[in-house]
Amino acid sequence: MLLAMPTARASDARLLLGAAVTLLGFLVVPVLVAGAPLERTMGVVQKIFYFHVPCAWLLMLSTFVCAAGSLAYLFRGSEGGDRLAVCSAELGVLFGLCVMVTGPLWARAAWGVFWSWDVRLTASLLLWLTLIAYGLARRYGGSGGRRLAAALALFAAADVPLVYISVNVWRTLHPTTRVVSSLAPGMRLPFFLSLALFSALWCVLLVVRLRVESARARILELSIAVEDVEAMSS
Repeated sequence: MLLAMPTARASDARLLLGAAVTLLGFLVVPVLVAGAPLERTMGVVQKIFYFHVPCAWLLMLSTFVCAAGSLAYLFRGSEGGDRLAVCSAELGVLFGLCVMVTGPLWARAAWGVFWSWDVRLTASLLLWLTLIAYGLARRYGGSGGRRLAAALALFAAADVPLVYISVNVWRTLHPTTRVVSSLAPGMRLPFFLSLALFSALWCVLLVVRLRVESARARILELSIAVEDVEAMSS
């Protein structure tokens, strides 16, 4: 117990440091994005790119982490894996919502329409909806809800490669995956800093959410133990 307290305090300190660095980043990175060169065709509207792409990356990352946790739960019965899966799925829904908002706003300015059923848009929407279905299955799926949700997580992970390669295989309105490597020099630093900032935010949110989920599981265990003691006493 005495050894656990310093460890917990060190973990809290790292979490607070990470949160502080992330907050500082949200003060600095938008300034760099505002000062980045304008894209010749789209102009200032292209700056949505600096936020849209990192959110899309975190949607895919969240899906893979959710699938990894689901695999651990399905084949090893890992409760920790299940907690990781549900926490990352919720973050996937959050960052997926950001993708679904920033994408149509960018599309309206660039293509003249809010939505077009091209392959990447459709596959991304399917991915986001599958993560939402994951949460619904856990909440309303009854005794087999967690296993059903885990299967949905694996299906979502299978959709991620389709989202990524779709622009290279089919003709779509989106640019190909080479767009990042072809950025102008003045655009690269703001983009990669924005990508790092959003990734840091994802890490902080995941740690906080995992702590909440672990505390909830612990409270549930304690309540069951109390009920068992009361039943034995009576």
